[in-house]
This record gives sequence, C-alpha cells and structure tokens, in this order.
Amino acid sequence: MHPLFEKASSLTETVIAAAIEVHRDKGPGLIESIYEWCLLKELELRGLKCVSQQSVLIKYKGFTREEPLRFDVLVEDCLLVEAKAVEHILPIHKAKLLSYMKLLDLPLGLLINFHEMKVTDGVNRLILPGANK
Repeated sequence: MHPLFEKASSLTETVIAAAIEVHRDKGPGLIESIYEWCLLKELELRGLKCVSQQSVLIKYKGFTREEPLRFDVLVEDCLLVEAKAVEHILPIHKAKLLSYMKLLDLPLGLLINFHEMKVTDGVNRLILPGANK
C-alpha cells in the first residue's frame, strides 16, 4: 500500500464537502480558475495545507527537468485535486490527472467538474494503480 493512501483517503470527504460549499455559493457556469481559487480558499478555511499551480518535476532515467505542467490543488501533500468546468468529463481528463499523480507519486486524486447542476455528480475519485494494495 502507498504510504500516503490512508491519509489521502481520509481527506476526500472534506475536499468534496468543500467543493459542495463552493458550488453552492458560485453555482455552475463559471471558468475553472474561479472554482479552483475558491476551492483553495475553502480548503484553507478548513485548516488544510494546500498548494496550487506548482510546476511538476519530471524524472527520467536519472535525468530531472522542471516542466511548465501545473497541477490545480495539492492537499496536505497527498491528495491531488483537478478542478474542471466542462460539459462532460472525457477520458483524457482522467488520464491527465493519473499522469500527474504518477509523476508526483500521489496515491489519490479527485477530478471535480463544477459544471454539473449537482457537483457531487461531477466527482471522480482516482487511485494510482497499486496504491491501495
């Protein structure tokens, strides 16, 4: 089992509750950056340590490169959150989040689509393969 899996798993309920609060306040129809910023602030109000829009470090066969890929929100150094405001979640959205989770060695990710009328219908919980075993 991934050493951060239990911690990340215990945070998902709080993060989803924060997303519900943001959606309740703002509703659907805004751009992703607004939801991301509001979610970041809501999580901080709930006492969680979060960082956003940081570069991803790429490692390959002993080489390292800082890439301009930027993730949305990292909660407590163990749970990656990707905020979307799209008509439909596509497989590429999930693939991108999984790739970031792999690059950052994070066991869990939440893909939250704020475009839904009920934000809980837009929540996808992704587990890094093998992280929960």
